[in-house]
Amino acid sequence: MAEETPDLRGIPKAEAYQALLASVNATLEGIDDPIAAMATMAALLHHGFGHLWTGFYRLASPGLLRVGPYQGTLGCLEIRVGKGVCGAAASERRTVIVADVHAFPGHITCDARSRSEIVVPVFGPDGDLLAVLDIDADQPAAFDEEDRAGLERLVAWFAERRHEASAQR
Repeated sequence: MAEETPDLRGIPKAEAYQALLASVNATLEGIDDPIAAMATMAALLHHGFGHLWTGFYRLASPGLLRVGPYQGTLGCLEIRVGKGVCGAAASERRTVIVADVHAFPGHITCDARSRSEIVVPVFGPDGDLLAVLDIDADQPAAFDEEDRAGLERLVAWFAERRHEASAQR
């Protein structure tokens, strides 16, 4: 198990995401509980990069996302699929990067300090949508394609690890 949360600020993003993935894999070794994984990933991402808000919105029903494990100030408790950045990522099943949240039509403001956002869909082993990973920053244009690639690799854990756990049963 990882002993500490790595500080990923100030190093190149490619290296930061590589270190994060190694830390997550070491910390979650032998774990197949998605809630424990979400909590661990949210903590490592939030403290490692110093984001404003980092967490998951889990699919509670076909049209509803409900806040899951997260780090930061209070989040919206529920978000309708198709509404805001999280709902758009869920309905479109793709990562959404927003350089300026104030310019995104229908943006849902949970924290007025948020200036940019990235939301990554989280899929299970059968391609089913489990959740979205939502990260907010207090700086505009804080996220780019490198973040998208790194975060998509990170949340692939849910499809890969849960699949491995199911195969062993």
